[in-house]
Amino acid sequence: MPELYMIILAGPIILFSLVIHEFAHGFVSVKLGDPTPRWQGRLTLNPLAHLDPLGTLMLILTMIKGFGFGWAKPVQINPNYYKNPMKGSMLVALAG
Repeated sequence: MPELYMIILAGPIILFSLVIHEFAHGFVSVKLGDPTPRWQGRLTLNPLAHLDPLGTLMLILTMIKGFGFGWAKPVQINPNYYKNPMKGSMLVALAG
């Protein structure tokens, strides 16, 4: 079982990383012309817009066991708005 102080230090950093990760997907998608992330309110750094309750709970519980496994809400995109849907989808995927 990992030390409690490591969970307390690493937990917020990991949660913040998940938020930045999903925000980056949405940001790049909007910059490429897709308004979907904006319509869904995902262009924010507010954790409540990005963190999935079950994924966050799983992250906390698995961190107690010594490893971290969790997830955030995926940002929905619509590649039809991109000038080049294949390239745009690749850039959005690489952004996160």
